[in-house]
Amino acid sequence: MKAMLLRATTRLPQNPAPLAFVDLPTPKINEGEVLIRIRACGVCHTELDEIEGRMEPHLPIVLGHQVIGVIEECSDDFIIPEGGSRPEKATTPAQAGGAREAATTGQRVGVAWIASACGHCQYCLSGAENLCAEFKATGRDIDGGYAEYMKVREDFVHPIPESFSDSEAAPLLCAGAIGYRSLRLSNIEDGQALGLMGFGGSNHLVLKIARHKYPNSKVFVFSRNPQEREFAISLGAAWAGAIDQNPPEGLDAVIDTTPVWGPASEALKRIKAGGRVVVNAIRKEETDKEVLMNLDYPSQLWMEKEIKSVANVTREDVREFLQIAAEANIKPEFQEYELKDANQALIEMKRGKIRGSKVLVT
Repeated sequence: MKAMLLRATTRLPQNPAPLAFVDLPTPKINEGEVLIRIRACGVCHTELDEIEGRMEPHLPIVLGHQVIGVIEECSDDFIIPEGGSRPEKATTPAQAGGAREAATTGQRVGVAWIASACGHCQYCLSGAENLCAEFKATGRDIDGGYAEYMKVREDFVHPIPESFSDSEAAPLLCAGAIGYRSLRLSNIEDGQALGLMGFGGSNHLVLKIARHKYPNSKVFVFSRNPQEREFAISLGAAWAGAIDQNPPEGLDAVIDTTPVWGPASEALKRIKAGGRVVVNAIRKEETDKEVLMNLDYPSQLWMEKEIKSVANVTREDVREFLQIAAEANIKPEFQEYELKDANQALIEMKRGKIRGSKVLVT
């Protein structure tokens, strides 16, 4: 199969072609697994974290975790979890996985970040498999989405609503779902003010979700890029300004999706007493880490302000968000690239040349 392979970590844009276009053996499935022919895969900033070594990937590796495709082969016992409400408490691995339905060859499905978890630890049994020790130790992305095929365990495949095209659906599996999780973790209520630091693949979807779920809340967008600020206003933001500008009013919560530290520091200056900054990033870069040494306790941390990180999405996050997105017709803005042009998409993302999401198509 054709695939984009990372053999060694490197720095972008100094190395403009970190991924090699190669032929690899088509994966062979085991019991409880499915083989998917990939039709589209979203491009995520986390791929840059892996390429540049901040994630310490298991090399060589095929990246990609926002996958849309069709089932080409499945084991006899393969079953797909159905969508549904978030469980209050699961006591068995089966309950943690949700209700099931039989899979069929040719069925369109999606795969998000997590492709395996132990199913037995306290986190898995509470529906928080994104905190599972097995996942943290082994990671994911082996036989990943930058390829023609991938295999995945039964519990981590999601049916895709028919209302979405392949390229529309792919960014929903990470950018959309983790944006949805970030919005939940912000504790925002209808009528409260929400800030978004950065306006790329995830936060442009958060804006759409927030306008649907919290119609009386104003959303204020911070971006270094004037084009992104114009884009935010066109999607319904109440205000858009530079990272260090002051919005018209104080904010009850801010979601930071940027790869650096400065925006999180600025967010702490702009939230009200008792407000929360949610950092939606797997890793932060080192370029401006010194801003942490200049945090001012009275203005940025006092008065019960909070900082909360997002570990990643759970299966329930993905299923709930897909249902909400379908009902509310929430779709991403996106640009398509052929699989062999994955390096170009990554370089453009590194340089901040992004409007919405980037999607590879096979």
